[in-house]
Amino acid sequence: MDIMTINKDNFDKEVLQAEKPVVLDFWAPWCGYCRRLGPVVDRLAAQYEGKLLVGKVDIDESPELEEKHEIETIPTLIVYQGGKASEPLINPGSMTEIEDWLKENGAV
Repeated sequence: MDIMTINKDNFDKEVLQAEKPVVLDFWAPWCGYCRRLGPVVDRLAAQYEGKLLVGKVDIDESPELEEKHEIETIPTLIVYQGGKASEPLINPGSMTEIEDWLKENGAV
């Protein structure tokens, strides 16, 4: 499954209007932990293909989305369903933590 690149130009269409839940990964290329979390996000996209969509928001390229979501720490994950954002998951420590968070938010 491909991971979408989300920015201010496609946010409404790809996230708010999506028929499936969308997990957004707010990250930056200079963030070491973000890069380490990348393969976990890739596995998440593959494991839940058809059930949810996964997108990445580079906060350096989309500062307006960073500000809109009040992102203070990266990586931060937010799941959108029906155009509404969940509580963020900040610095997840494992795939299990992410899966538990997705279940708590009814995304899977």
